[in-house]
Amino acid sequence: MSRSRVYLDYNATAPLLPAARDAMMQALDLPGNPSSVHREGRATRALIDKARRQVADLVGADSSGVVFTSGATEAAATVLTPRFKMGKADLAIGHLYVGAADHPCVLAGGRFGKDRTTTIGVDGNGQIDTDALDRLLTNHDRQAGLPMVCLTLANNETGILQPVEKAAAIVKNHGGVLVVDAVQAVGRIPIDMEALGTDFLFLSSHKIGGPNGVGALVCAGEIMMPEPLIPGGGQEKGHRSGTENPAAIAGFGAAAEQLHGETIAYRERVSALRDRLETALLKICPDCVFYGARIPRLANTIFFAVPDLKAETAQIAFDLEGIAVSAGSACSSGKVGPSHVLAAMGYDADLGGIRVSLGAGTTDADIEAFLTAFERICSKRMPQPAAT
Repeated sequence: MSRSRVYLDYNATAPLLPAARDAMMQALDLPGNPSSVHREGRATRALIDKARRQVADLVGADSSGVVFTSGATEAAATVLTPRFKMGKADLAIGHLYVGAADHPCVLAGGRFGKDRTTTIGVDGNGQIDTDALDRLLTNHDRQAGLPMVCLTLANNETGILQPVEKAAAIVKNHGGVLVVDAVQAVGRIPIDMEALGTDFLFLSSHKIGGPNGVGALVCAGEIMMPEPLIPGGGQEKGHRSGTENPAAIAGFGAAAEQLHGETIAYRERVSALRDRLETALLKICPDCVFYGARIPRLANTIFFAVPDLKAETAQIAFDLEGIAVSAGSACSSGKVGPSHVLAAMGYDADLGGIRVSLGAGTTDADIEAFLTAFERICSKRMPQPAAT
């Protein structure tokens, strides 16, 4: 019998929660189209509305502001647009400002052209330069439309938390629109839209133990809304057409409801595991480099490098040892390449980093298995020849 594997890649996808699975199975038994007015349709609509409330509660929002999408990437592409409506009137967004270490779906700029997107630098800890943000917004051409700023609350590779509240004050002072990528943060730290000061945020179901293929754009209100990315039949109050996926949405809602009451306890438990793991890593390999360890970050995330050991080589070695970790993020269809996050922070992006991300199912035995594998891998590393 082969030994069981150890999964330490929760930032890529969290395993499906039993509550989410149960909710999905119940939804699959409902035959109605949620847009139909008969009893079957109303039952399916009620299920979606319940999930909408569950997701809203997780981020301190009103359920009327939750728009379900196929995932966070679609939500980002929807809200990152120069074309908005303020009620029935057109509202122009003139320019988009994004953080240099943000997720690729943010750096892509949504429906803004490259000439209307500006990247804001980050410091060596990966946090945005708020003084630079203030200068950029001071010089923003308001005749072209309002400024929009999009920031990633918790970095998907390093787990570093951005000073979103401080940035929000700057954005509001300049009359701008703030969008927050809360994909990695939700369920791992408490989130309240009003406290953050954001106008929009977006989420992904599979990061919190829900199913793949569903996410949400959460809006602070219903007056200012982006032009739909997908027009058509007018589902989701006209903000995202296409028949909803009730099973996926129900699973998303169930996962959100479970995490809503467990966030603080989860953070305390995984933080203790992470600290233990980091201490042990340094004993095994004293020259390990930990990224972002000196500033606030997610309690479940470690991103580190081992000199003379490429991250993708280490990832393969861990996989052969039965350990699932990532060499950076897992959002590029398996492509391995330099980390844009490390490059933005001023590190050697070619060396890369090993991302270990813990979750609710992580055990002490998992940590021990990882450390045993790491010790074997480090014992085999060979120093690279000096460049000539």
